[in-house]
Amino acid sequence: MDIFAKCSEFTAAREAIAGGYYPFFIPLDDTEGTEVVINGRRLIMIGSNNYLGLTTDPRVRQAAMDAVAKYGTSCTGSRFLNGTLKLHLELERELAEFVGKESALVFSTGYQTNLGTISALVGRGDVVITDRDDHASIIDGCRLSYGEMKRFLHNDMNSLERVLQGCDESQGRLVVVDGLYSMGGDIAPLPEIVALCKRYGARLMVDDAHAMGVLGDGRETAAHFGLTKEVDLTMGTFSKSFASLGGFIAGDDDVVHYIQHMGRSMIFSASAPAANVAAAAAALKIMKEEPERRTRLLAIAARMRSEYTRMGFNIGQSQSPIIPIYINNDEATLAIWKALFEAGVYTNPVLPPGVPPGKSLLRTSYMATHTDAQMDRVLETFNSVGKKLGII
Repeated sequence: MDIFAKCSEFTAAREAIAGGYYPFFIPLDDTEGTEVVINGRRLIMIGSNNYLGLTTDPRVRQAAMDAVAKYGTSCTGSRFLNGTLKLHLELERELAEFVGKESALVFSTGYQTNLGTISALVGRGDVVITDRDDHASIIDGCRLSYGEMKRFLHNDMNSLERVLQGCDESQGRLVVVDGLYSMGGDIAPLPEIVALCKRYGARLMVDDAHAMGVLGDGRETAAHFGLTKEVDLTMGTFSKSFASLGGFIAGDDDVVHYIQHMGRSMIFSASAPAANVAAAAAALKIMKEEPERRTRLLAIAARMRSEYTRMGFNIGQSQSPIIPIYINNDEATLAIWKALFEAGVYTNPVLPPGVPPGKSLLRTSYMATHTDAQMDRVLETFNSVGKKLGII
């Protein structure tokens, strides 16, 4: 059996490309944040995680350019060896203070942050417990660990308690949840999760990749609920509100110190370049100094949730600027994606295995820099296309 045989047998993507309904890896000619240019056509972007609109902010751009001028384009080594700059340490101190923890550790990507943190902490004889809707990087971090992985039904506290009850008291227990879920746009019920973790002696890690700059006072899900001190580990990424690339874990100093020396995804990867670190630091400064960005973002999100619901679209349990449009049929999802795309609105179709079978959706997300006129056009287009295709 040729191990490459499966490659030639995989034809679904090529068939979609030939049929003109392949929605992935679309190259952007240009981007201004709220709008993109594709093959000379301008589209309104409602498929980005650029929640605060900082990727094109002149201050963030300048910080990245200044860092390249001073440090070059790469550290050409891992954090563990020659790849730690003073910039990394300064940002770690600022991030730890921002999320109310003793220490923070910067990784090259958010994905690597979850891989390195979970696999470092969860060893033989330990158990890691995840929500069924947790991000793939959390699941892969569990797979790379030597511990046992258990899962509970999404945001179902009875399910979580049953899993915790089934754990042996001799096992180390780590519960890992998303703070703000990247597909459904709903928020983890942290007060109930914290109470259960305390009752059963489990530690709690929250992936706040999509919550930073969005929830609470702009920090993270724990701050949203007033539970900053009750969450053991807070994870964040730079590829959303921070307008860069990278990630970090924050917690007690001895825990972060341990991850720093045991996290294989950090030890054996090149460190985040100076430009990425400087851009994230500049974005963090703006996030703290301009809370009106978050206020604007939340106002846009509230309007869009209300209007989609009024039209008759199913947006699930969204409580955030991430608003899914549940179509629940793969072919219909691709059809409405293509119709919107051709009408000048860029969304993200999400099909199984990205979502459970029968739960296909359009993932839409919004930016503080979207204009009212842009949102008017998006709503008009959704209404027209939805009616034409019989979705609403």
